[in-house]
Amino acid sequence: MLLLDHETVRKALPVRAAVPLMAEAMRRYSAGLFTQPLRQVLRPPADPAMFAVMPAHIAPPAGAADPAEGFAADYSGLGGFGLKAIMFKPDNPAKGRHAHTGAVFLFDPETGELAAILDAAALTAVRTAAVSAVATRELARPDAGDLAVLGAGVQARSHLEAMAEVRTLRRVRVWNRTRDRADAYAAWAAGVVPVPVEVCDTPSAALAGADLVCTTTSSADPFVAASDLAAGAHVNAVGASVRSARELHAAAVARCAVYVDSRESAAAESGDLLAPRQEGLTGPDHVRAELGEVLLGRAPGRRGPDEITLYKSLGMAGQDVTAGFAVLRAAVEHGLGRTIDGLEG
Repeated sequence: MLLLDHETVRKALPVRAAVPLMAEAMRRYSAGLFTQPLRQVLRPPADPAMFAVMPAHIAPPAGAADPAEGFAADYSGLGGFGLKAIMFKPDNPAKGRHAHTGAVFLFDPETGELAAILDAAALTAVRTAAVSAVATRELARPDAGDLAVLGAGVQARSHLEAMAEVRTLRRVRVWNRTRDRADAYAAWAAGVVPVPVEVCDTPSAALAGADLVCTTTSSADPFVAASDLAAGAHVNAVGASVRSARELHAAAVARCAVYVDSRESAAAESGDLLAPRQEGLTGPDHVRAELGEVLLGRAPGRRGPDEITLYKSLGMAGQDVTAGFAVLRAAVEHGLGRTIDGLEG
């Protein structure tokens, strides 16, 4: 069994490699090749932490991968059973630690034995940003390059890398509730993108005229107003992944053409999408499509240069399992990770 720590996961799956991999994962999900329940979440009333368990099985496309159906032969061998167990500790960033911490467990497709344990924080950061990059590539205007990043944590960093993979950035602005973290983000970004990152005092200032937007906060209350979104913008809403959290005001969501990773998850778990429906601003058909449906050619993408598109990211176990098997394959090929005796019984 392999143990793959944070640095090893990042080395085995850089953002550039993760983008096409996650496109394949989203195609497989919308083609019905994922078996996964909704995540199970524990939120004890006496503890601000949240613990989630997310199992999944990924089946290969029927027969060999068929390019005519949109599947990629390079990923035909990635699949099987896996599980992510992840803890959200909201006070960790103040301690210099990741807010999300946990592990991804992968099981050998042939024997069922535990094949690998991976650092979940690293995997989640890369796969989430990579899916946002896929959504941006498919839904944003081709000339989009004025990026607003709201938040300055791990996801804000991975999303800057991911956006630079699919669009040429000509301007980047960041806002964060804590100014010193935004300043630290701007200093870090100097080594990542060739344009300076401007630190803004308000979300509105960061969003003014932006045609690419990534919201990556842990906010429980919405802070993106409808009037903040420029015509033709594409938004990746990433941070609010439970019913009790929101980043966008209801009117902002109502103004957008909405795409999701999973219709089932969006209907059950997204505070950003449930609130406008409860307020009567959107109907049951406001979600236009899953991202995988767009990739498979089964649903339309952007319909005009002034349309505002929103990709609401919730994340799913199948993304983690797909990414995990890709990391495992790379680790075996390049001799990465630490081998320990397996667990039985």
